[in-house]
Amino acid sequence: MNNIKIVSSNKRGRKAKNQISEYMVNKEQCKFFVDLSCEKVELDLIFGILERANKKDFGREITFKDLALFSVTKLTDKDIEKIQEATLSDMEKVERSLIEFNKKNNSSLSLGEFLVKRLSIN
Repeated sequence: MNNIKIVSSNKRGRKAKNQISEYMVNKEQCKFFVDLSCEKVELDLIFGILERANKKDFGREITFKDLALFSVTKLTDKDIEKIQEATLSDMEKVERSLIEFNKKNNSSLSLGEFLVKRLSIN
């Protein structure tokens, strides 16, 4: 699997099958929106935290922005790895497993050969 890393320059049209676009951070972006309309459990969790945080006698109202900024400073490398793992599709996990297997065993199995071997199919 010869993956070519290409930095996305917002060109239109289809990309080649073996190309991987690399994420570029837009440092000029200053607004972030979080749509939780479909995530009822997460939304209830946030409202619960906001209610507890605002049960106080003094100080201004604590907002979601305050929670988010405080939480971001507490993220560790291990947390980021968990988030990255959670974003992988099933097929990406299989492909990663194939690449690790080929490196470990110094082989160059295709995806089909790897699955046949892994699932012990004759």
